[in-house]
Amino acid sequence: MELSFFKKIKIIFTDIKIEHTVFALPFAVISAFIAAEGMPDLGKLVWILIAMFSARNCAMAFNRIADAKIDRLNPRTKGRALPAGKSTVNQYWIFLSLASVVFIFSAYTLNSLAFTLSPVALGIVFGYSFAKRFTSLSHLWLGVAISIAPVGAWVAIREEVSIESLVIGAAVVFWLVGFDIIYSCMDIDSDRVNNLHSIPQKFGVRTALKLAFISHCMMILFLVLLLFIPVLGWVYFFGVIVTSGLLFYEHSLVRADDLSLVNVAFFNVNGTISILLMFFVIIDCALY
Repeated sequence: MELSFFKKIKIIFTDIKIEHTVFALPFAVISAFIAAEGMPDLGKLVWILIAMFSARNCAMAFNRIADAKIDRLNPRTKGRALPAGKSTVNQYWIFLSLASVVFIFSAYTLNSLAFTLSPVALGIVFGYSFAKRFTSLSHLWLGVAISIAPVGAWVAIREEVSIESLVIGAAVVFWLVGFDIIYSCMDIDSDRVNNLHSIPQKFGVRTALKLAFISHCMMILFLVLLLFIPVLGWVYFFGVIVTSGLLFYEHSLVRADDLSLVNVAFFNVNGTISILLMFFVIIDCALY
């Protein structure tokens, strides 16, 4: 029986984990508020969110296409739409093309620098899908890809790439690297069988978790550096303390001999971190 258009779209959105937008989207909002030193222009904010959402859809759709054969060999991912036959590659290419058009148009609507950099952003997010095939630093590549959200939001507001935007981006990079290493611990056996590269696969789970902890400490350092921005004050500082506590809690959930709570550490804790930090920044900017 032929599925309706909306059911096909629903399958794709479910497959690309639309709920994981919660990781990058709040940091785009954080960057927009800091760049605007308060409430950004509502029209720009809407286009920033559309651009961020569509860019993520591009990245995830391309990843599913690129990894379809690998996903069939991994017990954790063989149920995804393409390996399971729930969607076709053509459907994914159409979805990817539409999302790319929306992203580039959003960037064009924002300003000329955003439009000029939009192909670079797509190149970075598409490139991640192949990184795991040749480098254990694929986690870093993913971190850079996700950091495009806050840096891009800053560009959208101020039409420049500043030191402040790069500090926000660096915080996101190290945050992402840390929890992606933790998440990759679940795939260590599959990665070894399929000759895929990751920190856990190269160094083992115990060392990988230590490196993830160091990465999250670096995130906290960059968050603290943002206190030099005048618009941020004691409310944001309290948010950094809460974030630090949640990161320590995340690491308490995962041990080298017990990975049963990886999904809780990966999604629940990090989703909470991004949303809470966003609200702390918004409140601080409102009080500025």
